[in-house]
Amino acid sequence: MFYRLAWLIMRLFFTLLGLKIEGTDKLPAKGAAIIVSNHVSNWDPIVVGIAFKRPVYFMAKAELFQNKLGRAFFTALNAFPVKRGSADRGAIRKAISILEEGKVLGIFPEGTRNKTGASMEAQNGAAMLALKTGAPVIPVACIGTKSLLPWGWKKPLVLRVGNPIYLEEFKGQKINSALLNQVSERIMQEIEALLSK
Repeated sequence: MFYRLAWLIMRLFFTLLGLKIEGTDKLPAKGAAIIVSNHVSNWDPIVVGIAFKRPVYFMAKAELFQNKLGRAFFTALNAFPVKRGSADRGAIRKAISILEEGKVLGIFPEGTRNKTGASMEAQNGAAMLALKTGAPVIPVACIGTKSLLPWGWKKPLVLRVGNPIYLEEFKGQKINSALLNQVSERIMQEIEALLSK
């Protein structure tokens, strides 16, 4: 209930700001999916979340859940904590559980905000989850969110969705560092292509 209300309010807010949303029909109508996006602003999770009619579950830094109010607020927004800088097995199990339930998981593969806008190497979390669960990866580009309020808004403000990436060609292969790096690089290339359109 809280998620849907917040979704409606923020969707209206960003519509008034002129947000253009392209290609959300590329997200399957049902079944597990992993949305992967560039991350240049604190607005990005909101913009990604409101772009899709299906609820999106996000990993969020554990510090946001340290007090009772923060924990209740972010949990109501379908977020769950992840400890950055280490392999958080609890967060990985939670993410796999979400996907096994046929829900949509949102991940920023760079792992943190990219404050410079230059290409960053992806961490392997999204690739590992996609390979383990078989969920398609939906690449997304957030454009213009870095210059959004309160620093002054500059057009364009766009969320662009790419074609799903299916990883069936890797089914049955041993998941190792080389494979994870290969899939992560492919994911980032798809996001970069959307950004440069």
